[in-house]
Amino acid sequence: MCGRNSLVWTDDRSNRFRVPLTNRGGRSRFNVAPSQTMPVIVNDGQVLMVMMAWGLLPHWANSLQGSNCPINARAETLAEKPLFRGLLKQHRCLIPASGFYEWKWAGSRKQPYYFRLNESPLFAFTGLYDVWHGADGNAYPTYTIITTEANELVNPIHNRMPVILRPEDEGRWLTSTPPAPDEMTAILGAYPSEAMEAGPVSPRVNNPTEDDEVLIARVL
Repeated sequence: MCGRNSLVWTDDRSNRFRVPLTNRGGRSRFNVAPSQTMPVIVNDGQVLMVMMAWGLLPHWANSLQGSNCPINARAETLAEKPLFRGLLKQHRCLIPASGFYEWKWAGSRKQPYYFRLNESPLFAFTGLYDVWHGADGNAYPTYTIITTEANELVNPIHNRMPVILRPEDEGRWLTSTPPAPDEMTAILGAYPSEAMEAGPVSPRVNNPTEDDEVLIARVL
């Protein structure tokens, strides 16, 4: 599961994701939690950054309340699950990020760890999105993060990790034509562990209202 992440914007964010300067996506966030609204990159005839809530609400849901809103989707079963199968064809997206958190038991408590890339302060998770429309005519876009089996760095902490896209695959993921099965397998694999680093961080991250740069600093 991927249940927390960070997004630390840099000055070149518009160039990094090739989005218009008017669609930059707000301030840096150090403790992104489900249900919060974050910038997501889609291809709707043009590449745009759109604000969406984390937790997928399908367009056919009866209401905003009481619906199952998965925050993650397993890469291995995307093409089998009715909830994700159609979105995989037409509603693929990029979720900008700088790192993610996972937890490991340490005695009687869970110790959070923060994972990031060695040389890339900004990257993208693969995601799927949908847009629910209320009776008032308002649109409510939401997204889910795709996960895969953990690499050698993440596995001692958790057996799943978010799919991190290589820069050369980001454009392919956003194109109007879905990747072929062999492409999909390659794109949705685990990111190389040697290109990542991890370390224990403050348990303050357990509280989703905490949000400052100290949360991603290594402790111990």
